[in-house]
Amino acid sequence: MNAAEIPTLSITLLGAGQEVGRSCCVLQYRGRTIVCDAGVHPAFTGMASLPFVDELDWSTVDALLVTHFHLDHAASLTYILEKTNFKDGKGKVYMTHATKAVYKFMMQDFVRMSSSSGDPLFSALELSLTLPVIIPVSAHQQISPCPGVSFIPYHAGHVLGACMFMIDIAGLKILYTGDYSREEDRHLVKAEVPPIRPDVLIVESTYGVQSLEGRPEKEAMFTSEVHAIIRRGGHVLLPVFAMGRAQELLLILDEYWDQHPELHNVPVYYASSLAKKCMAVYQTYIHTMNANIRGRFEKRDNPFVFNRNWEKKVADGPPCVVLASPGFLHTGPSRELLELWAPDSRNGLIITGYSVEGTMARDIMNEPDEITGLRGNTIPRRLSVRYVSFSAHVDYSQNAEFIDLIGAKHIVLVHGEQTAMGRLRGALQSKYKDRDEDVKVHTPRNLETLNLTFRGDRVAKAIGSLANNPPPANAESLLAGLLVSKDYSYTLLDPKDLREFTGLSTSDVLQMVRIAIGCGWELVRWHLEGMYGFVQEGLDKESGARVMRVMGAIDVKQTSETELMLEWIASASNDMVADSVIAVLMGIDSSPASVKLTHSPHNHDHDEATSEDVKPSDKHHHPHPHTNKRHDHGYSPEEAAVLRLERIIQFLEAHFGDVQMYEPKPVLETEVEPEGDTEMTEEGDAEPLAADEPAIITVHGDSEPLRRRVESVLQMAIATTGSLAEQFTSADRNPTSDYEDARVAAVEEGQVKTEGTTSG
Repeated sequence: MNAAEIPTLSITLLGAGQEVGRSCCVLQYRGRTIVCDAGVHPAFTGMASLPFVDELDWSTVDALLVTHFHLDHAASLTYILEKTNFKDGKGKVYMTHATKAVYKFMMQDFVRMSSSSGDPLFSALELSLTLPVIIPVSAHQQISPCPGVSFIPYHAGHVLGACMFMIDIAGLKILYTGDYSREEDRHLVKAEVPPIRPDVLIVESTYGVQSLEGRPEKEAMFTSEVHAIIRRGGHVLLPVFAMGRAQELLLILDEYWDQHPELHNVPVYYASSLAKKCMAVYQTYIHTMNANIRGRFEKRDNPFVFNRNWEKKVADGPPCVVLASPGFLHTGPSRELLELWAPDSRNGLIITGYSVEGTMARDIMNEPDEITGLRGNTIPRRLSVRYVSFSAHVDYSQNAEFIDLIGAKHIVLVHGEQTAMGRLRGALQSKYKDRDEDVKVHTPRNLETLNLTFRGDRVAKAIGSLANNPPPANAESLLAGLLVSKDYSYTLLDPKDLREFTGLSTSDVLQMVRIAIGCGWELVRWHLEGMYGFVQEGLDKESGARVMRVMGAIDVKQTSETELMLEWIASASNDMVADSVIAVLMGIDSSPASVKLTHSPHNHDHDEATSEDVKPSDKHHHPHPHTNKRHDHGYSPEEAAVLRLERIIQFLEAHFGDVQMYEPKPVLETEVEPEGDTEMTEEGDAEPLAADEPAIITVHGDSEPLRRRVESVLQMAIATTGSLAEQFTSADRNPTSDYEDARVAAVEEGQVKTEGTTSG
């Protein structure tokens, strides 16, 4: 296999390459294109927030897979479907049922917020047009969007409906994790480890080599900080996304409030326009959550029934806790509350998730003295800032453990800032070097195409009659059949089984050529025998005309005294033989041998016929010196076999000197001297061999080098003394029988006939 034929997987990141945001990963392999995720960058607005969508011909995409509903993974989907040439192709869009349910509400809110900022990417109408295009799928459901491609979603934790995709393209397996969590929290299951080992793992690297606190420690820090802010009479601001960590934090606070009666009069609000809608989705998909939530639901205790929605008047009221979206504090209710509460030192801000670089959430973690408001005004910051990560992303220990469990030979790190990603790559490479494991770790940048080559054997499965009659286990014979490629898999079958197993049909083309000729039948046969060794003679079943079959494939018919017709089933080998037969026939009239044979009428027949009774063209029956005569052309089978053997012996004598031949009853043996004690045995029946049916010949001797040399010379002798016809018909198949079957089928089924006329 040359370099051009080696399958290459191309991975191009249109986003999330050494950055967090606008995830969009393009996979191209064996003519198929799969795109994973289509998000926006939360630190930018408008066109600047999009992935580099202009770098891809979207009409070539076969499937677009969305892992979860967060904006940095799904918000550019509508733009791609409506404002690129995606619809010109046959691509399909997939996400889980829960993801699609939440995606609708998330995107409606996204359109409303971006429209208010004056830089919308698409309209509400365009969003509504794309929703029916999305195909919902379930976890562990195998989907085949197009031939040669399939994928299976697996639970990824992170948020409701989030999944990772095990993608199979022409046998190459790629696991794309998206955002995932290996920590089972109060309502979601942790990310699964797929039972299938992939060739390539594309995995997030959000936290790099950072290790986070354990779950109990994080919850204790979080609740104690909330309680401390309330004690000093302040308001607690928890910036969260409408779906995801908000539900988890509400469950933690609900449990803590039950354990502390003094907090029962402190309200907890959810400041999000999506709160009510999203809670309804959570109640719908209880069955996808962990055993804790399902158990409570069975007892008619629905933890997602939450009726306290935030109102603006709450901001000036007594101490309270407000969960407000969005989580990055760049706009919306969370930003409004931050600007309102920032000057009061009694208030507190707790960042509970990962913050993207360039957002207010990341900037305020540095505790600046002032912040800039949305109107450009300067606001003093006196409220406390605390970071307690409940991010549903894996830290280093969880990520490293998961990567080891997957066991891929190629690891591609995405969704991480350049520094964090570089440190993670170094840590993984050092670990694999210590283990002496050949694992490659890649960190491509945006628009930097990563090419991975995979060498593998192409395996064809034998089916039908070939599978029912396999060759012996120790046999070295080749298995011949038709190789059928479908969806990048290969099957080997007998041509007769093609229609049954593949639905395909075959046809044979019967070729016909008419040749005008000015000589007799015997002269034609003389020339054909001289070229091909022997020909088969008979009568055509349909017309009764005389026919000669050349090399078991080409029929030469005498349609009249001045015309011959050639018929054959078209194939590469048959067409080649037919061309040579036509060349021989076209050269008969101008051949010096023809002139010599026909320059004076004479007759060698010793019957009562007179010269006047015999046509001149039929008076010449001279055996061609190069023909291999059979019993119908002058020699009996016994004579032909002896003649063939004499020629082989002459060949051996030319190489080794004197050859002694003796003929015991069981086998015919030939000893070669004087170069060593080596005997040649021709295995077969006691009956003599036909000239066109050479037997198997074996060589025995004490000297191995001499035996091999004799075998080599013997093979040359057999090939040299044989005729073209013998060489052509010496395969395992019976070409004469194959030709006859194909010819009958072609005539009966009315297959295409090609007829031409040539003048000699």
